[in-house]
Amino acid sequence: MNLHNIATGYVSAVNPPLIGTLQTSTGYKTNADGTRVPTYAPAVQVSCQVQALQYNDIVKLQGLNIQGVRHKLYINGKWEGIVRADQRGGDLLTMPDGTLYLVAMVLENWPDWCSVAVTEQVPQ
Repeated sequence: MNLHNIATGYVSAVNPPLIGTLQTSTGYKTNADGTRVPTYAPAVQVSCQVQALQYNDIVKLQGLNIQGVRHKLYINGKWEGIVRADQRGGDLLTMPDGTLYLVAMVLENWPDWCSVAVTEQVPQ
């Protein structure tokens, strides 16, 4: 049973979901000069419920020493944060206003949905 789908109906009444574009990291390619460039799977649209981080979420993120603007998102599906040891993660999420976020950490992971901490990225 997907409890997130049940709760979304009630939460959406006060905090409507946003449709974002998610790019799943597939690793990187190495250019002829030796520099690495990240690669991504084709982008998919996802419905995101943006919420403020709770105290426990902030404590988890402090251990990562990540600075910047951060939010908590509830997203249908299974997404990954950064796992440097396994060279995984680095998914990017573009919001409707064009703001780009990096999925920094998975806070909750369930079969049908997850909550993730995202960090705003500087436009390039």
